[in-house]
Amino acid sequence: MWSELTNAIANFDIPADWIGIRAVKETTSNHYVRDGSPENNGKSTSLGAMVEVLVDGCLGYAATNYLTLPSLQAAATKAYKQAFATSKWWIHSFSAKGERPKVIGQYISPFLEPLDAMTPGEINDLLVRICHTLLVSDKIVHTTANADIKEKQTWFVSSNGSEVYQKIMSLGTHYAATAQEGGIVQQRTNNGWQAHCYQGGLELFKQDDLWNHVEQIGKQAVELLTADECPNTQTNLVLAPDQMMLQIHESVGHPLEIDRILGDERNYAGGSFVNKEDFGSLEYGSPLMNVTFDPTVPGEFASYSFDDTGALATKEYLIKEGKLMRGLGSLESQKRAQVAGVACARACSWNRPPIDRMANLNLEPGTESLEEMIADVEHGVYMESNRSWSIDDRRYKFQFGCEYGTLIENGKLTKTLRNPNYRATTPNFWHGLSKIGNSSTWEMYGTPFCGKGEPNQAIWVGHGSPICLFTNVEVFGGGK
Repeated sequence: MWSELTNAIANFDIPADWIGIRAVKETTSNHYVRDGSPENNGKSTSLGAMVEVLVDGCLGYAATNYLTLPSLQAAATKAYKQAFATSKWWIHSFSAKGERPKVIGQYISPFLEPLDAMTPGEINDLLVRICHTLLVSDKIVHTTANADIKEKQTWFVSSNGSEVYQKIMSLGTHYAATAQEGGIVQQRTNNGWQAHCYQGGLELFKQDDLWNHVEQIGKQAVELLTADECPNTQTNLVLAPDQMMLQIHESVGHPLEIDRILGDERNYAGGSFVNKEDFGSLEYGSPLMNVTFDPTVPGEFASYSFDDTGALATKEYLIKEGKLMRGLGSLESQKRAQVAGVACARACSWNRPPIDRMANLNLEPGTESLEEMIADVEHGVYMESNRSWSIDDRRYKFQFGCEYGTLIENGKLTKTLRNPNYRATTPNFWHGLSKIGNSSTWEMYGTPFCGKGEPNQAIWVGHGSPICLFTNVEVFGGGK
């Protein structure tokens, strides 16, 4: 692959100031079992390249799924014409030295067992067994289990000598049980929809406590049928890491995307309540709030060494001790906004240009155990696993629902609650962060469905968090 790409750049007949090629090969296998019967087994491979050029301070893009010299030359010519035509009206002028520096390196996901260590039949047998194990009662009326296996290889070369190779291997698994009694229907999943997404090999399938956890999910679905409704009250709220994943994603990640703050996403994905002037001064949350952008965490879903423009990925604090420090912005967004950013220019495939995206966005752990966190709570609600969400186009007002709740009374977790929900505004909610769990409560999850951009790009992100306690939050039930 290297020789074809470097040879193409050497032979391109265009007077560009800088040229880059990002070639991507992605192989995906999908397995889906419904009520113990396999319904889908598919495998697909895509291969193509995005050619990016810089002309008079303006960037142009064009893609091709043929990696021959004539096809790459045609794409480069199209990208050049696009950049040249728009260079008369650029908003900000970019440079190869500033926004596309020379980089050399590689990244390969850590793994113990290769992704092809199990046959499709063996994977199906495991998913069927999961569905059967979820059937803990005749009140379980529906079960599902699925696995998505991906291997993505990226080669990035440029006219100023960049050579980057990255190989990302990932496995996403999901299973769910739906229970029904009369008109009451409840679903329980393994930590929310498709939350178990990680980098690694098939060892991720073979967790020691898998079958105990599967059985517990089935039992909790049945348990929710007779549980009390979540009360409607203003109280203390304790969130498990699998719900904190979405809380971080929606109320921290998206509002800190610099292209959104600049207005680039306003007509599609919305804007942000955060302004450029807020960086370095806005008290985003309580002093316990420390959020990092960290693509260096082994095994987390969006780990990498370089973003899709070649920027070196490092751990950075977005929010430190409650104060907003930097945004989720690529090298060009950083220049446009004059705001510190991170290596987050990412594309979902070879036929999309990179834009500002989340990667691994984590809440750093504190010092308390779960028992210590709730010991002084006279009344509150503990919630797990996202079920629903709604947030406005400025990422300010939100309402989230969870699958499973537990009442907290006099410092103890007592009875199970169904249909637990909560609502707040982003600043008030994060300023109410009063306790944060230690590293023993910290867990990481991921999602492959973060959507953004026109044309749309669904990308994979990771989120890690400890258990957290928030004060004075409006919680409510689902009613009858």
